[in-house]
Formats: sequence, structure tokens, C-alpha cells
Amino acid sequence: MLLKLPPRVKVLEALGCVADGRVRVLSDYEAEVTSSVGDRVYKVMVDLKARKVSSNDNGTLYRNYVGYPVISFLMIKGVLPYDDKVANALKGINWRKINQELKNYSTVEKYVKESLKSKGIDETYVNWIIEEVLNSLKSLSLSKA
Repeated sequence: MLLKLPPRVKVLEALGCVADGRVRVLSDYEAEVTSSVGDRVYKVMVDLKARKVSSNDNGTLYRNYVGYPVISFLMIKGVLPYDDKVANALKGINWRKINQELKNYSTVEKYVKESLKSKGIDETYVNWIIEEVLNSLKSLSLSKA
């Protein structure tokens, strides 16, 4: 099954995840990604030759889009674009809390962009980064393993 592109905010969540050092690479194909709260560890497997991925995060497992743990691992591997400036500004965000409180990915994205703006990062630049990652992800045409 071909995975859909994730909600745009998941790119920002992945950037923050990498900046937080929550991706533990086990091999070229496997990683463990710890949630922003630290109470969950997602098992991620990526086979780029076969264009197949698996992860036990909700987005990948149940909603059939490429979840932020997969995106994070692909950023670490250099397969997807990564931006230090934006990523470092996203360090330490409690994504679960924000997602639960705001209950809408578009609203979460706006909230996070406001936070980035207060740190001097232009929304146009943030949108460009998100589009770069999504376009790269789209070109990979990943399926569930």
C-alpha cells in the first residue's frame, strides 16, 4: 500500500525530533525514535531499494501516511532535506501536549509557526522547508512493508 504524504506539521515534528536527538540509528535500515514526552519508542524500518517502510507510530500504522519517526530517520540518513536553523528552533517541544490541546494539525502548524516567528524564523522560509521535504518524500513513493 502506497503511503500518503503526512500532514505538513509532521515535517516540523520530524525536524524537532532530530534536533532533540531522539533518533537512535540501529543499522542502515533500522532506528528507534523516542516520542517528545519520552514514554514511547517507535520501531522504524526503511528499505529504500524496495521503497518500503514500517513504523509503529499512529500515522504510519493506522492513518497510512509517512509518520514523523520515518521522516526523522530519513533526515538522519540524508535522504530527506534537513535544516539546522529551523530544527534547532523546534527543540524541546512537547508535541503530544500541543496535538492533544489543539486537536487539529493545521492549528498546530500555525501555533508552531508563531513560535518560530518569535525566534526570528520567517514563515515563508518555514513553508519552503516543509515543501522541500514533502516533494522529496513524494518522489520516494514509499509503501508499507
